[in-house]
Amino acid sequence: MEVVMSNPNKETFFSEEHEMFRQSVRAFIAKEMVPYVEEWEEAELFPRELYKKFAEEDLLGLTYDEKWGGLGLDYWYSVVLIEELVRSECAGANMSLMVQTDMATPVIHAVGSDEQKELFLKPAIAGDKIAALGVSEPNAGSDVFSTRTNAVKDGDDLIINGSKTFITNGTRADFITLLARTNPDDKAGHGAFSMITFPTDTKGYTVGRKLKKMGNLASDTAEIFFEDCRVPKRYILGQEGMGFYYLMQHFQRERLVAGISGVAASQYQLGQALKYGRERKAFGKNLTRYQVWSHKFAELSTEIEAGRRLTYHACDLFNRDIECVREVSMAKLFCGELANKVIDRCLQFHGGWGYMNEYPVSRAFRDIRLLTIGGGTSEVMKEIISKLEGYSAS
Repeated sequence: MEVVMSNPNKETFFSEEHEMFRQSVRAFIAKEMVPYVEEWEEAELFPRELYKKFAEEDLLGLTYDEKWGGLGLDYWYSVVLIEELVRSECAGANMSLMVQTDMATPVIHAVGSDEQKELFLKPAIAGDKIAALGVSEPNAGSDVFSTRTNAVKDGDDLIINGSKTFITNGTRADFITLLARTNPDDKAGHGAFSMITFPTDTKGYTVGRKLKKMGNLASDTAEIFFEDCRVPKRYILGQEGMGFYYLMQHFQRERLVAGISGVAASQYQLGQALKYGRERKAFGKNLTRYQVWSHKFAELSTEIEAGRRLTYHACDLFNRDIECVREVSMAKLFCGELANKVIDRCLQFHGGWGYMNEYPVSRAFRDIRLLTIGGGTSEVMKEIISKLEGYSAS
């Protein structure tokens, strides 16, 4: 029960090459992450060198063009990487790495100019630059349309003012894939926004507080500020005014990460709980011998398998470049809520030891809470689904 996916012999999505890659990633994580997790959690930061180590294993550009340092592989390799990362038991580091690979850089790869790819994407894949995604603001979390950070044209430049918050990698990012308002007219609607590649060595840019969090401690999350920051207008990604649409398109990849992680974490923690239960006795017999728990685990396993099928279906559509907002939203909603449920039950199964920080399930309980918040809350997912299904009157 220590696997993080179902029997690979039953899967049609994973080839022998995918499974060889899985074993390689698993060994790498066991060597380069697992021994240091307690140290990173205590320091509330993992070393920058980890990006370079991932790059040396070709793990930061799996699906990107070889021209920019990627491998040009299918999305299922990314699925394998995300599933295996849960074995690190360090959700903070995992999240920071996924921002690099699946949140801040996909739009650059998709619509960026050759100059932007050379300056930002290529060094991100090489592990030489750390990326962040600059979307959330103090008064605009899931409500992206309320973004107020603005970029005003001044000749061949943009002058950027505003602030962002909840920015993963925010204290040490070398560049930010930034959402800003480039049209001040509220009548412009969704066309008022653009995505911009923003170097953090720009004058007027400052990092505010490193935010204290309940979980994902090994990642840095910060407030950032822009005061009359001047960048070239050519740093706008793709077409001006298309930022909102680019963001919504590439949100699907971020939300898939959440769905995949939710299933994998659920499976992994359930396996760890069973391992504990086979060694722990209460009233003369192993905990797993009690029907109340064996039946509960049977229920949870069934729900995990349902979540896996839903998520793999969304991944399959995404991999084949088929529109999948509905399926991805369902996967994030279902698997985020499921992971919270499963890990809550696993902690309860550990009893008093589950409440102790020395047991990884305690950290997992705190870390997993983010899955129903980050990348769009569960409530936002429900709103998206209800509109797509025709349930909403709006």
